[in-house]
Amino acid sequence: MGNWMTSTAALWLVFQMSGDPWHVGLVGFASQIPVLLFAPFAGVLIDRRDPLQLMRLAQVLAMLQSAALAALTLTGHMTVPRLIGLCLVQGVINALDWPSRQALTYPLAGDRKLLENVIVLNSITFNLARLIGPAIAGFIIAAVGPGWCFAIDALSYVAVLVALAGVHLPARVARLNAANPLADLREGVRYAMNHPAIRRILLIVPVIGLAGFAHSILAPVFAEKIFHGDARTLGFLMSATGVGALIAGGSLSLRTAPSGLERVVTLGAAVGGAGLIGIAFAPTFAWAYPCFAAAGAGGVLVMASSNTLLQSAVDHDKRGRVMSLFSMGQSVFPLGCLLTGATASAFGAPLAVAVSGIVCLLAAGVFARGQTSVAAAVKAAH
Repeated sequence: MGNWMTSTAALWLVFQMSGDPWHVGLVGFASQIPVLLFAPFAGVLIDRRDPLQLMRLAQVLAMLQSAALAALTLTGHMTVPRLIGLCLVQGVINALDWPSRQALTYPLAGDRKLLENVIVLNSITFNLARLIGPAIAGFIIAAVGPGWCFAIDALSYVAVLVALAGVHLPARVARLNAANPLADLREGVRYAMNHPAIRRILLIVPVIGLAGFAHSILAPVFAEKIFHGDARTLGFLMSATGVGALIAGGSLSLRTAPSGLERVVTLGAAVGGAGLIGIAFAPTFAWAYPCFAAAGAGGVLVMASSNTLLQSAVDHDKRGRVMSLFSMGQSVFPLGCLLTGATASAFGAPLAVAVSGIVCLLAAGVFARGQTSVAAAVKAAH
């Protein structure tokens, strides 16, 4: 919830300071581009070290970053360059944190039969926070300003660190014959690209990461310029995405096996694309709300299903590297931020969102053609 409050507050703050959709896109870019650049190297580190310790370290650093955001904003010293710089720092932290989380999923589940439900339950809690956090942020911003959202986020890491202190896993066996890091990285990439299921999943994930979340980036523009609202309108739009994501996660939690998830990936890309196109042509807030929810549902269906398929198919000794490639694919999102922000600045937010929706629909069609090979590869891994 704290993370979503900070994301919402940062988007609102930069738009209020600059008034330019380009800067809104730049904030999203800065917060995730380091994941795209550094996640593969973090994957090599994770396969050699304890991902739980790495994740604990990442949380401490993230708490300090949120505290810096709060201090600068509350004292009136925040500027657009400083905000973008601190978002860039958070991106570097995420490059370590996200792959570490993914690598912990399988050992925490402890049983391949429970894997999908573990991933889906994680998705549900994540998206429940995405539902609640932005709505709270909207009211806090309207009442006392965005700085307090950052401060609450910094304090929330105390609970995260306490929770992580209670997690205990068997010690990992050190890889005594580990090659040099670049050779390790090349081995992981080669393995992923030669695996039919992993390759196809790792190709659709960045496409959805690039185009499937344009509604989140441009939500401040739609809230203020299109629907003539305020920070509370932004909070409701962001929460609508969480509602859709929560519904999608709930439907996935009813499943008992990874079979058929390749079809869910196709469905998610199609639903998300349709939601984006609906947002582009929405005449009122009431029309846009369910479209934001559809876009949120589509993203969860693609990402959670892809995660489960990868975790089910990957060899244990390459899990960190493959899941870092998955995190890298998700983090193509910042490039989408730049493209979406630039397109919206030049041609308007509705056109930018419509183009993103069309890209998602095309991705659904391409992935559908290879569903059979994905299903066969995952089945063989069992």
